[in-house]
Amino acid sequence: MSDGPVVRRVRVQEWREIRALRLQALADPVAEIAFLTTLEQERARTDAFWQERAAGSAIGENVAQFVAIAGSDWVGTATVLLREDGDAEPGRHAESAGEMPSVCAGRADVVAVYVDPRHRGVGILDSLFEAAAEFAALRGASALTLDVHPENERAQRAYRRLGFAPTGVTVPSAIGRHIEMRRALDARVGA
Repeated sequence: MSDGPVVRRVRVQEWREIRALRLQALADPVAEIAFLTTLEQERARTDAFWQERAAGSAIGENVAQFVAIAGSDWVGTATVLLREDGDAEPGRHAESAGEMPSVCAGRADVVAVYVDPRHRGVGILDSLFEAAAEFAALRGASALTLDVHPENERAQRAYRRLGFAPTGVTVPSAIGRHIEMRRALDARVGA
């Protein structure tokens, strides 16, 4: 049995833990270029909001939040959102600078990625993305996509290491343009 963190999908009743981890992520020094909301915005959300988010992330067919737990500490998270062809996050309109299409059949977007700095570099990110990939593949997605701020070099390096490559698409957001990155899903994932 491994002593490393356990990676699993969140549970409905874990809304307090989900909230605490999100607030921790938004306190990170690069949060302003990594997340689309602020610490103040998330602190202002009601318990009902967090309860609804937990339920959707735990049992939803088109969204799943995965967490890494070391002992009793929540140390990482990634959420995967499944979208239909042409669907995009509200306010997200891709502008292509290259030839690769920005929307694939059964699009699976990975968002809200965070690993506690004390637990980085030990494979947690890999495990979170493998859980997201399995969820997406089992539901027919052929690739994972994500958006990353051009100044967030740490995240770009990590995503490249995980097999993501820029698509040539830039995406406007509330915090400036983002680079879209994509990783094809191995046909064996979820099999």
